[in-house]
Amino acid sequence: MFGLDISDVIPVMAASSAFIAVISIWRVSVEFKSPLARKAKELRLRENAMRRGYIKPEKRERLLQNKRENIVKKVVTKLNLMKSAQAERMEARLAQAGWRGKEMLMNFLFVKLCMPFVGGGVALVILWLKDGENQTTSMQLLIVLAGVFVGYYLPELMVKNKVTKRRLALELSLPDSLDLMVICAEAGLSLEATLKRVAAEMALASPELSDELALTATELGILPERRKALENLAARTDMPQIKSVVNTLLQAERYGTPLAQSLVILGEEYRSERMMKAEEKAAKLPAILTVPMIVFIMPSLFIVLLGPAIMQGLDSISNL
Repeated sequence: MFGLDISDVIPVMAASSAFIAVISIWRVSVEFKSPLARKAKELRLRENAMRRGYIKPEKRERLLQNKRENIVKKVVTKLNLMKSAQAERMEARLAQAGWRGKEMLMNFLFVKLCMPFVGGGVALVILWLKDGENQTTSMQLLIVLAGVFVGYYLPELMVKNKVTKRRLALELSLPDSLDLMVICAEAGLSLEATLKRVAAEMALASPELSDELALTATELGILPERRKALENLAARTDMPQIKSVVNTLLQAERYGTPLAQSLVILGEEYRSERMMKAEEKAAKLPAILTVPMIVFIMPSLFIVLLGPAIMQGLDSISNL
């Protein structure tokens, strides 16, 4: 075929396979970069933004005002949603969920504004598809109001769920990070260098905690008060465990107390607390499994044990 025999086709196919393999490996290495490199790039961008905010605030404000506003920013600005008390509360909640910045707050407020209309529209579509005309007017109104209600509270429920998952991830990885901080502190590293090192080591095991520690290390080198950077860490996480760590770090910064010994005690305490929670969940399993056993296992067991006797009884009655 085309003047080629099998001895010519085999080398061409081998070369093609090798070329495709090299291209595939190259694309994977380009598209899927290391999470450490991606996190380092994000931190550099965030650090540059913070430096612009503290060093040249007037120039930064002028540049922001000259930018063309998009639809989300126009709507939020027109309705003064950023100046409401809810905006301050939700900004803290979004930070606890890992979504920081004014842009994320504006997007959330815009979504929260639109979702009631979306929920009501979905309810109307459901009524139209399910022949809602047969329902009474009060029932139709109730369904639409239920859609509006669900649309209004759905964004907050999503944020709450994200905060819960993030706190659980931080709680599970905190003892290991404290052990790494102890090693760095005993090696003579400064607090900023310790946090950067631990953040780099925990990037794969716990991206959430690595992000928080890296941001705290960046703020320690930028903010005029080092105490404010540690307080921001406690405010972003809103966890008693991390607040205790922050108080320990503040005490070490202020009075020069030995940091490594305090972190060792905290690490052992949190590890014991984590083990106690696991044992508590294990102790609850028998009570939790009682209902599934009654609902799913007992009926099958009764059928297997009593089924033959019932069938024999029915046969005896039919013979009579």
